Amino acid sequence: MSTTSKPTLPPITPDQRRKLIECAIESKGQAYAPYSKFRVGAALLSDDGKVIGGCNVENASYGGAICAERTAIVKAVSDGTTKFIALAVTSDVATPLSPCGICRQVLREFCPLDMPILLVPVGHDPSKSTGDVSSQSNTKATLDSTPLAAEGTEVKEVTLGMLLPMSFGPEDLERPRHPN
Repeated sequence: MSTTSKPTLPPITPDQRRKLIECAIESKGQAYAPYSKFRVGAALLSDDGKVIGGCNVENASYGGAICAERTAIVKAVSDGTTKFIALAVTSDVATPLSPCGICRQVLREFCPLDMPILLVPVGHDPSKSTGDVSSQSNTKATLDSTPLAAEGTEVKEVTLGMLLPMSFGPEDLERPRHPN
């Protein structure tokens, strides 16, 4: 299965965007973070319109913890959903939060590189959003010049390909090998 076979994903609608952000915010409320006190919520939008939420779940054995993005992926895949068209991530900090490296690689397994990822700061109110996705998205040049550490209530929109350049995915396993 190639996750890069689709040339371009259709843009998500303002309603899908709102529901995705609301689910990420609600999922954050379920986080189990007694050690770090750092709650994270995520929500995936499947290609058939389902919104799947996930939260981080910590463990006294730190290696047993799971991030919100991977929780959402595991829930979806466990229920038979494996194709996604958008992701939203939020936390309790005033700056947008980006998925960690492990989450990026797990997302790469199931998501196209042009999939939008919405990085939602804590102060964002989805009910007050204009829903104009294009005015809230950022180009790579803008993201390169604007630190994610900037506080505010604006959602930052990136793609998986921007977060994981030169990535290795399932289709790479199909590449021909040269005998030595």
